[in-house]
Amino acid sequence: MREGEIPDTPAPPGPLHAGHDPYAVLRNRDFLLYLVGRLIAAFGQQMLTVAVGWELYERTQSALNLGYVGLTQMIPMVLCTLPAGHVADNFERKRVVMAMISVIAAASLGLTLISALHAPVFWIYVCLFVSGTARTFLWPASAAFLPHLVPRNMFSRAVTWNSGTFHLSAVAGPAAGGALIALTHNAVTVYAINTTAALICLVLVWFIRRRHVVGVKEKMTFTTLMAGFNFVLHNRIIFGTITLDMFAVVLGGATALLPVYAKDVLHVGPSGLGLLQAAMPAGAVFCALIIAHRPPMEKAGRALLWGVAAFGAGIIVFGLSKWFWLSLAALFVCGAVDNVSVVIRHTLVQLLAPDEKRGRVSAVNSLFIGTSNEFGGFRSGAVAHWFGPAMGNAIATGALVSVVSGGVGTILVVLAVALIWPEIRRYERLDS
Repeated sequence: MREGEIPDTPAPPGPLHAGHDPYAVLRNRDFLLYLVGRLIAAFGQQMLTVAVGWELYERTQSALNLGYVGLTQMIPMVLCTLPAGHVADNFERKRVVMAMISVIAAASLGLTLISALHAPVFWIYVCLFVSGTARTFLWPASAAFLPHLVPRNMFSRAVTWNSGTFHLSAVAGPAAGGALIALTHNAVTVYAINTTAALICLVLVWFIRRRHVVGVKEKMTFTTLMAGFNFVLHNRIIFGTITLDMFAVVLGGATALLPVYAKDVLHVGPSGLGLLQAAMPAGAVFCALIIAHRPPMEKAGRALLWGVAAFGAGIIVFGLSKWFWLSLAALFVCGAVDNVSVVIRHTLVQLLAPDEKRGRVSAVNSLFIGTSNEFGGFRSGAVAHWFGPAMGNAIATGALVSVVSGGVGTILVVLAVALIWPEIRRYERLDS
């Protein structure tokens, strides 16, 4: 153990009313290092996502090659999520986080060299697979490490700031990446910046003093790998909230059809598409600032259900709208209310899971989120095709049916979850 490093279990409870100061958690040295590192790394990753798509299409002129990007990154998620949760619970989480950030930096450096040397496209996919595998191990370890950094009564605020920084990077990162590519006409600089961002994040995490200490290591068996799933299935609140989020994302995933709406419904072109894509993360950042400056939620369960219902309603408004500014406002509201559910769900998952299983529970949560995002995009596109060109209708008609039906389905899921898991709507304070 290095001098000054604090071996610890989750941070102490702290004074009862400390959470009323929205900036108190930012005065926590270790959390601030974690937050700034995450912001820088996420910003670089958002830039990289734009650069990879641009370079692949420039070099191959193939939409199928763009589709392989998502597949390349989803395969390690499906294959490695359960082992990643086991690693997060049986090894020091700070070291796991640092090791995975190092792998991501190496993969990004590989992309820099491949782009500069104009190496075969195959190697781009190799680097994406490596970084996707590293992120699969990083997510549960990072999520389970966060409760060690702040007192329990400040955890929901920590989640709020954490979510806000991610969505801020989702707004600014793609814009910065696109602007840099427009200036340089290549992706090398973006890859190099992401490598640097990962290394800066690595240094900041290294300076965090608090660390996770493993009590008793468990062997990797089928039983231990499934411990996260078993806990989620037997904890009705966590199972209900994850189920709610999964179906809301699958049914309400309208973002995959934004290019159709920009071109064939709203007629706003590429510039309008950029604004539509930025609207939801911008709403999430706005909501994070509001939540951070309010007292802790008194009726978190009801807020979760109302937030997802409002998300469904916003999706319906977007689907029916033919006025660009109304569509933009609807997506902004969707991003804002979705952030409410993100903060509540993540807080509940981390605080209700015992520390020795927190990594595996976080892995299950990330698996549900990742696969539902991918499947939600597929559902939106498939329904739009079936009710559009496949039935002899315009693609815009199919998109309208897909989006509106998804919004209606989301509201119905909220009603079902409220009836099946009544303990969710009865859940009170997040910081209790």
